[in-house]
Amino acid sequence: MATRRKVIKAEGQLRQGQLISTYGPGAMTDLPDHSVLISGLDFWEGRGEPIHEPRLSAKIKKLLEITEVELLTPPAAGDADSAVQTGVPVFRFPEWFVTQDESSVQSERAVVSRFLVNARSLLRGGVFEDPQSRKRLRVTPIRFVRACKRGHIGDINWFKFVHGADDSCSRSGRQLHLEERGTSGDLGEIWVRCACGRERSLAAVGGSKAEGFDHCDGDRPWLGPNMRESCPEMNRLLVRTASNSYFPQRISVISLPDHGQKVRAAVDAAWVFVSTATTLEEIAVYRRIPQAGDALKGVSDAAVLEELQLRRAPAQQGEKSVKAVELETLLSIGEEIGEDRPSGLFYARTLAPEKWKRPWMSGIAKVVLVQRLREVTSLIGFTRFEAAATDAEGELDFEVTRAALARSVTWVPTVENRGEGIFIQFDGGEIEKWKKRDGVIARSVQLIQGFQAWKQDRTSSTRKFPDPAYILLHTFSHLLMTAISLECGYPASSLKERIYAIPKSGYGVLIFTGSSDAEGTLGGLIEVGNRIADVIAGALQLAALCSNDPICSQHIPANPHERNFLLGAACHGCLLIAETSCEQQNDFLDRALVVKTVEDGGAEFFTQT
Repeated sequence: MATRRKVIKAEGQLRQGQLISTYGPGAMTDLPDHSVLISGLDFWEGRGEPIHEPRLSAKIKKLLEITEVELLTPPAAGDADSAVQTGVPVFRFPEWFVTQDESSVQSERAVVSRFLVNARSLLRGGVFEDPQSRKRLRVTPIRFVRACKRGHIGDINWFKFVHGADDSCSRSGRQLHLEERGTSGDLGEIWVRCACGRERSLAAVGGSKAEGFDHCDGDRPWLGPNMRESCPEMNRLLVRTASNSYFPQRISVISLPDHGQKVRAAVDAAWVFVSTATTLEEIAVYRRIPQAGDALKGVSDAAVLEELQLRRAPAQQGEKSVKAVELETLLSIGEEIGEDRPSGLFYARTLAPEKWKRPWMSGIAKVVLVQRLREVTSLIGFTRFEAAATDAEGELDFEVTRAALARSVTWVPTVENRGEGIFIQFDGGEIEKWKKRDGVIARSVQLIQGFQAWKQDRTSSTRKFPDPAYILLHTFSHLLMTAISLECGYPASSLKERIYAIPKSGYGVLIFTGSSDAEGTLGGLIEVGNRIADVIAGALQLAALCSNDPICSQHIPANPHERNFLLGAACHGCLLIAETSCEQQNDFLDRALVVKTVEDGGAEFFTQT
């Protein structure tokens, strides 16, 4: 039977932005006086500010298979004296505790034994009374719970863990103890012992099926009582504070002027005349009509024809990905685009070629300085144990089973950040020639073998190996972010990346920063962008030699001993950055695709550094 968990309010303990990143619904966290589980959206009190981003709303409705959705900021904690309470309630979790006043039993080695007690056994004030000495002992939440990768979570039935199907000790109220028989903290040295003499090591359930760790019961305590659902997964042991206890699934867009907006408006105005046109010649004829000519002024015949074809066969054209729409706009930027005013959402201009054209920049086609941009990010679900990353086009996997944020989702928590950035467009022709080189093909085979080895451990994963050009741009992006952070004044963790590797559309990298206040628009990136050639030269020089070479450059992705299957020549000494800055959680990186390392070259894109 589901139990009603204690609801706790801890005002001001978490920032609003953290509620869509680290501490969203279903996440566990330690507050000063409690260990808690963040409640689902149904329990959040008050209404946040609405955020308008039609492109993001459309994506979320499709992903969650709902007809309407609102984008709202998380509610702020209200004043305790206010008549209307606002904020995010939390539930006490877990419901099992261990005592803190420890007793050591000396044998061959020290054994630290503590009482393992349920919340029902606690006295007022959250203390436990020793049955023999009557001493009142402080308690702390136990570190271990059970969960599955679909997000379900619950307390471990510790009596069943020790005794199996025999529940006589549970009914008689015998005392459990948690013992640490060593100093390493390894699961094999942590035992649960009952007063009856039965005991069991946590190593017995380290990732395998065992009594008390059978099929998941689908418990979703963050949604309230009686909210279980069927689940085919197996329970697994989870350490509450482990980094794999919560992986938020977020989707974000960069607010950009729609490249096709002007064309659509022109076609709408001239629709009566051009609706039947099927060729460029017919459109040219219709332009001679004064009303149609005025409406289509500034729009090419080819653009008008493309828009007409889209309207006639939208299903055949397919919906464009998040990144494809952004890339269209970034590639179309000429001298400038957007509104050059402080309150504008987007303003960008190209950097004159004479300011950045250098021999080592031959593979780059354009540099755009984005002086103002807005990033809108929404939380739509979460997983545990394994993160579900976006694909190369920024799309979340429809086949991933994500945990629900609410019983019925009508809104999703959303934040907007304003900032600045640098967009670097790569020459598509040069990249296509690079992909056909023998060295690149050979290196791609090694990377694919590593990915296949990674998939063997994750047979249920739907992740796909990206195009080699994506790995090239992704690696270049990490090198550039590291070099920029040394120049622009922003900390490296505040920079973010957006990789555009869409063969039919183009290739590019957007490095940007953003925050909810003025910190994201201080102008540091634009200043660095004005001397981008020198910054890139420095990044390429740093990439040629890693402090861990030759071990780093000699790494074979499929090596079963190192188990860095998704990395080529990449490590913490050269490429890995804060995971909040990386769109692939530091996967799919390889210096050998960017520059020649201490190993034999042949796969590098930049031949002049």
